[in-house]
Amino acid sequence: MKAQRSKAALLLTTLTALTVLTTTALTALTGATSQAASPYGKSAAAAGLEKVGDFGSNPGALSMYRYAPDGLPKKSPVVLALHGCTQDAATYFEGAGWQKAADDGKFAVVAPQQEQANNAKKCFNWFQSGDTDRDKGEAQSIKQMVDRTVADLDADPSRVFITGLSAGGAMTASMLAAYPDVFKGGAIVAGLPHGCANTVAEAFTCMNPGASKKAADWGDLVRAENPDYSGARPKVSVWHGTGDTTVAPMNAEESVKQWTDVLGADQKADATEKLQGGTTRSDYRNADGDVVVRGYLVDGMPHGTPVKPDEGCGKAGKHFLDTICSTRHITADWGLGG
Repeated sequence: MKAQRSKAALLLTTLTALTVLTTTALTALTGATSQAASPYGKSAAAAGLEKVGDFGSNPGALSMYRYAPDGLPKKSPVVLALHGCTQDAATYFEGAGWQKAADDGKFAVVAPQQEQANNAKKCFNWFQSGDTDRDKGEAQSIKQMVDRTVADLDADPSRVFITGLSAGGAMTASMLAAYPDVFKGGAIVAGLPHGCANTVAEAFTCMNPGASKKAADWGDLVRAENPDYSGARPKVSVWHGTGDTTVAPMNAEESVKQWTDVLGADQKADATEKLQGGTTRSDYRNADGDVVVRGYLVDGMPHGTPVKPDEGCGKAGKHFLDTICSTRHITADWGLGG
């Protein structure tokens, strides 16, 4: 089983690299040079993260890192931040500005880390049902990290949130589908709809050019994860750059279709607003008038997480793009602003 996962993951990441080189040519080549010199993720300790060694059976063979601000009160919220391909826990925690956000908002951050033994490019395996279904593989490992943190810190189990970039964004969507009883909210950054792919070939197509389905069909893929579940579901925001050639912007539209259907809103935005960095925010309300889905489109932005270093929000670099502080908006949407 392990060998099959590794082989499939290697093929997917090879195809991904070919896509980037074909569609972004010179940009991708120069970006590779920048990445080699990147200061991010030199060590988890340098980023302020603590490694947690024993957090359960860990069927997905992930590593767990965690940050808890000094003096964190009991019953504080927990945020999970999932890195993208070729990154690690420290890279994403530091680059997206999660330490400052946690210090300001008084919450703990859990940073799951993919390992090369599972995926050659350290992508979360969002395209394999054995890693995205409830109580299986990587999904179960991430849930165990939540349980360990709630127990260790006496955190608030009713205020657990999740976000991630790219493959981490796709895994975020799957965690929201698999564990609607665990998460209060989620933010999918340059990710994909849950259930878009179950094979390497499907994953390649989903990433670029993207796959289109009816909203109800997308919603059914989420509901199928817990067919008997009737409780509250997490609110969702979807972030994407219109210049993304790695995960096509079409995926943002399809993700909005998926989650508006699941959360009882239609696909027409009830309100739109222009924000910093060429960002358009669209709100989708349910029948009670609550905003349950938010879409953030950043004009011209390529693949990555939006940050704003001169406002103390993250660090610009490969896949961290100086446009708008997504972390601040995400935490504000969750009611966690400092």
